[in-house]
Amino acid sequence: MIKERRVLLKKDFHIIDTTRFRLRMDNKEREIMGKKDLAFSAKYDSAHTKAYHEKHSASIGRRLSNWREQQISAKALEMAGDPEVVLDLPCGAGRFWPLLAQKKNREILAADNSEDMLRVAQSVHPAHLLSRIQMFQTSAFQIDIEDGRVDHIFCMRLMHHITQPEDRIAILREFFRVTRETVAVSLWVDGNFKAFKRKRLEARRTHKKYRNRIVIERSAAEREFTTAGLDVRGHFDFMKYYAMWRIYILQKRT
Repeated sequence: MIKERRVLLKKDFHIIDTTRFRLRMDNKEREIMGKKDLAFSAKYDSAHTKAYHEKHSASIGRRLSNWREQQISAKALEMAGDPEVVLDLPCGAGRFWPLLAQKKNREILAADNSEDMLRVAQSVHPAHLLSRIQMFQTSAFQIDIEDGRVDHIFCMRLMHHITQPEDRIAILREFFRVTRETVAVSLWVDGNFKAFKRKRLEARRTHKKYRNRIVIERSAAEREFTTAGLDVRGHFDFMKYYAMWRIYILQKRT
């Protein structure tokens, strides 16, 4: 079965034509998960995506946070073996594209579930950088490229939104399918001051039925990686014992 979903206007974007990719769609579960629409994703309209892009430079604190996140992301790429072909998913407004493009011969694929995010990304980056990026719209539950298409999947700031273990495992299994070698994934983990404060905050929110961001126990996250066929190669903490953010570098099990 050939995937025939149109992605974005070709006159506006340097994109991948997904109609040329032959996907294995026999797995009914993967078809169902590809249609999954999580509650948090609905907020990413045009106004929200512009605000999301701007917030990372809105204050000195935000700029320092972005600098540190870029720093540990660079270390994650190095630990992953400086991969030649990278999929940035979700790419958001392309905050990490200058980092990914530092390797001159790297092929960079960038995808997001939000078309508005991709349009914002196209509007805020210079033409010479955009010429390096192959953009397309897709779901992390069903990535519109073939098995083993990339060396590495670069997944920042997604998993802390995925509140159900079965959903996280479904995404990780899709990463296993698409990558040939490695995955870098960031998430909120326990065992630090910010996670302790977050737990106390959530305990007071008795009226809120749905949580759109969660702290995941490190042991639980690592079990999920193993279940999906991904082994932990290493990790980098944003600020050990204080901040929740951690980037795991995962190796595809063969």
